[in-house]
Amino acid sequence: MDKFINRKRELKSLQGFWKNQNSQLVVIYGKRRVGKTELIKKFIEGKPAIYFLSDNLPESMNLKFLGRVVGEFFEDNFLAENGFKDWYQFFQYLKDNVKKRMVLAIDEFPYLAHTNKAISSVFQKGWDEYLSDLPIFLILCGSSISMMESETLAYKAPLYGRRTGQLLIKPFSFSGASQFFPAKSMEDCLRFYTIAGGMPAYLKQLNTHLSPRKNIVNEMLSPDKFLYNEVEFILKEELREPRNYFSILKAIAFSRNKFGEIVNETGIEKSSLHKYLFTLENLQLIEKEIPVTEKNPIRSRKGRYRLQDRFVKFWFSYVFPFKSELELGNTAPVLKKLKESFNILVAQTYEKVTQEILRAHGNEFFPFMRVGRWWDKNEEIDLVALNDETNEILFGEAKWSNKKVGTNIYRDLRRKASLVDWGEPDRKEYFCLVSRSGFTEEMKKVAKEERVFLFEKDKLKKC
Repeated sequence: MDKFINRKRELKSLQGFWKNQNSQLVVIYGKRRVGKTELIKKFIEGKPAIYFLSDNLPESMNLKFLGRVVGEFFEDNFLAENGFKDWYQFFQYLKDNVKKRMVLAIDEFPYLAHTNKAISSVFQKGWDEYLSDLPIFLILCGSSISMMESETLAYKAPLYGRRTGQLLIKPFSFSGASQFFPAKSMEDCLRFYTIAGGMPAYLKQLNTHLSPRKNIVNEMLSPDKFLYNEVEFILKEELREPRNYFSILKAIAFSRNKFGEIVNETGIEKSSLHKYLFTLENLQLIEKEIPVTEKNPIRSRKGRYRLQDRFVKFWFSYVFPFKSELELGNTAPVLKKLKESFNILVAQTYEKVTQEILRAHGNEFFPFMRVGRWWDKNEEIDLVALNDETNEILFGEAKWSNKKVGTNIYRDLRRKASLVDWGEPDRKEYFCLVSRSGFTEEMKKVAKEERVFLFEKDKLKKC
């Protein structure tokens, strides 16, 4: 049996709802492959529970299959064989038979909406008139984030006000993903994270006994493997117009990060592009990044779009451009590009991961209100953390190279920090450097004199 990784916070939340003896309606949602089903199965271990996985089938078929699992739970052979005729028969059956506290988990709830647009209203009535007075813990789970939000969480949703809790399940952070590779070094974990990102389903495809390169060859470059067509599959599964979304993702993957650049690259009208970008953000495939010091982020004209999912970034870099060759079994062009540029992609991942590293050591500095990056024209700072209330700000630079970081990097960071327009004139400044390969003796000396914080890989060094 697969080891269940992490999700301690989410499990603790669900257990807290379970301890409340009142009826519960909990919504669990998050992107496909993020581990929602595994979380539910872990939660219901040792509890009286019915788990039903909806499918993209006619409603009558889903009701028949639902009758089978409910009938098996209550040892009702007639129901297991014949199923339910409609949803109200299902709700009435529960009302007549649920006497002790139990969990009812309906997974992929959005599939039910595909064949019955009124399903949320049906469940609203079912909850209000049949289930709300029962000792039942109802879980509605789904991968379509926009549908789950509009049908169960939004103010105008039929189920609004009925839910007693909700959990948005997010991909693992770097530290969470590293738990899949407990025997690996931080460097190898970072390489695996660059390949698979934080998605449990992708991380589980990687063999911890093999090198990152061998895993890429085995799991990413073969047309018959799960990860090979995954990006295209996800877009076709989630979206009505996958072609336009695909062209946007491709543009962003190839560094067309500004709104105007995406318009020029894709040919999509400005008025339509906003809608597409919003949908991709909602699917957690992209994110709009704003300099962390911006006073009004919503109105900022400095926004840049980036791929949020590291796996998607890797796929567009090393699978998509070579698909014609890979279909013929020729991996040589990909391996050549990997040799030339994979370390660059790892370095980009490291820059993002350093924000997580910094947050983990926040008690060494001051309470961070925001952590991010800063840029203006041709200047950029990898790490900026700040607190508007205390007028404190931290500047940092991250270097994933084989060279030790010297004082030149530090002096340049101080120069760029002086260009950052933020806070009151007497703001308190902190500086840190994050390095794969450590620091020169001169830099260590300066760090001690000027109280510069030095991180080697993911560990804070004591000067």
